[in-house]
Amino acid sequence: MKLEYGSTLLLLAFTLIACDNPSPSAAKNDKGGNEKNKTMGVQVYIVRPESFAETLEVPGNILANETVEIHPEISGRIVALNLQEGKTVEKGTVLAKLYDGDLVAQLRKLEVQLQLAQKTEERQAQLLKVQGISQQDYDISLLQVNNLKADIGIIKTSLEKTEIKAPFSGQIGLKNISVGAYVTPALVLTRINQTNILKVDFSIPEKYSARIKLGQVINLITASNAEGISAKITAVDPSIIENSRSLLVRAQLITPSKLVLPGSFAKIRISFEPDPNALLVPAQAILPQARGKKIIVYRNGIAQFQDVTTGVRSAEKIQITEGLTVGDTIVVTGLMSLRPESKITIRNVLNPQP
Repeated sequence: MKLEYGSTLLLLAFTLIACDNPSPSAAKNDKGGNEKNKTMGVQVYIVRPESFAETLEVPGNILANETVEIHPEISGRIVALNLQEGKTVEKGTVLAKLYDGDLVAQLRKLEVQLQLAQKTEERQAQLLKVQGISQQDYDISLLQVNNLKADIGIIKTSLEKTEIKAPFSGQIGLKNISVGAYVTPALVLTRINQTNILKVDFSIPEKYSARIKLGQVINLITASNAEGISAKITAVDPSIIENSRSLLVRAQLITPSKLVLPGSFAKIRISFEPDPNALLVPAQAILPQARGKKIIVYRNGIAQFQDVTTGVRSAEKIQITEGLTVGDTIVVTGLMSLRPESKITIRNVLNPQP
């Protein structure tokens, strides 16, 4: 009788313990429910229109106003050179002279033949007037005169080509030949750069094509001039480059510096007109996604995940072009701990209404 009474008491004790300790699954469900209903305090930022001046940075190349490789037009031997490396020469200055002795001899020979042919043509003309010769005989003598004149013109043109002249005023580069060398039209004698005026070529993305204007002032920085140089846009290509979807632009340096040389790399900075109604948000408010970007918006105590399109980034903020409106309250802290429809409460406003 006592044994049965003890067993009953033991069974009753186990039952009470089981009631006081719920199953692991039940505890897990209760915990999940508590986390879902938990309210998290966050810092927020109120979206308001701001004045924002966008700045675009692109690479560019410095160019001389005019540049040319000097080639001889005909083959020949160099008999004189006037190539002082680095010296500035004026347009028309003779830079090199080719041997022309054979051409001069041919010219003199043709000039003597022309004198004789002209006298013959004059006599034939007199005879034709008295019908002493036929018209055909006179035409032959006249043709001889004209042929000799044409040959003399060819020789004189060749003689002019023996003098290699500067096509424009500029600075001579390094010479590649010496006196006595035999040159051909394929050989580069030197290069001339007109460096008193410098240009810079650069490309901008297609979306900025409507915002570039002739006369617009830009700033550029080179390795030799970190202070920056101003330039003015002088030309814009009329079509977009299909492969890169970019627009080619050319600007002229307003005050060329001797420190900046043609061929130098330049970093171009273009400042556009400020947008007085730009929407900017703190950079930490952006949630990068596999397909785009999101921002968490505070709406009636609930976290709403909103798709956005971003624009230009400044030092601390990012421009939002689509997805937000003025007055939206966005979350800037605890982003990784929030899920859609999470309950949140405002702990602090980073930019309270003044």
